[in-house]
Amino acid sequence: MKNIVIINGPNLNMLGTREPEIYGSETLTDIQKLCEKKASVLSLNLKFHQSNLEGELISWVQEAGKNAQGLIINPAGFGHSSVALMDALLAIKIPAIEVHISNIYKREEFRHQTYTGRAVKGIITGFGSLGYILALEAMASLI
Repeated sequence: MKNIVIINGPNLNMLGTREPEIYGSETLTDIQKLCEKKASVLSLNLKFHQSNLEGELISWVQEAGKNAQGLIINPAGFGHSSVALMDALLAIKIPAIEVHISNIYKREEFRHQTYTGRAVKGIITGFGSLGYILALEAMASLI
């Protein structure tokens, strides 16, 4: 089985209660369960992480680059601000896909650009938790 890592950035641990009109009512645990079920169907081994700490996300990206065949990342707010996270993504040699629950292009202008988006194969944005499932399907076809 191929190893896939899903990394979730800051404030995603607040899903379900944080701005449900934007992010919906699902929790990150709900999304993790959906991803685990889909990964099983796709014969993928899944590791799922979340942190509010930029350095921890960077360490997980670097680890995925050594131990996984693919990476899915929802960098959340760090996508718009972290050159260091972009550099970590550029340094690894496995395919990466960026996911955003909300449509970042329908929100504040500063959210329209992600530094991390420059370092990934593609971006899925605006489909809620379905974005993670679409990313898993895309990753399965990439690897």
